[in-house]
Amino acid sequence: MRTKWSLRRPARLWRSHPAVRTDEQLTRGEKAADLLRTGMGSWAFVFGSLLFLTLWMSFNRNVGFDPYPFILLNLVLSCVAALQGAILLIAARRADQISAELAVHDYTTNTEALESIRRLETLTAEIRSLLE
Repeated sequence: MRTKWSLRRPARLWRSHPAVRTDEQLTRGEKAADLLRTGMGSWAFVFGSLLFLTLWMSFNRNVGFDPYPFILLNLVLSCVAALQGAILLIAARRADQISAELAVHDYTTNTEALESIRRLETLTAEIRSLLE
């Protein structure tokens, strides 16, 4: 039986976590990093890139504005590769920031749970001493 959580995409589950800031609390840069990470890390981006390359090579074989060996295409791909490294680093830094926020929340939750357990142990010991 599937629950509400199992029906949602796992990549989006962190957005509903209470420790992660919501869209209204994010800066423009953080929103852009999330969009780029989601977009460039998807199969749609891979297939879109392959489609773009196939169309470019098909329409520019020997008669197009960029005939073989596709010098303009090589320039475009070099620029994309140069920027993609920086973009992926920005996206990775954002992923690290999300992980850090989740870790702080987990630590706080664990500390509060430990305090509750200690109070319960003390209460249980007091009850036992009264019953004896």
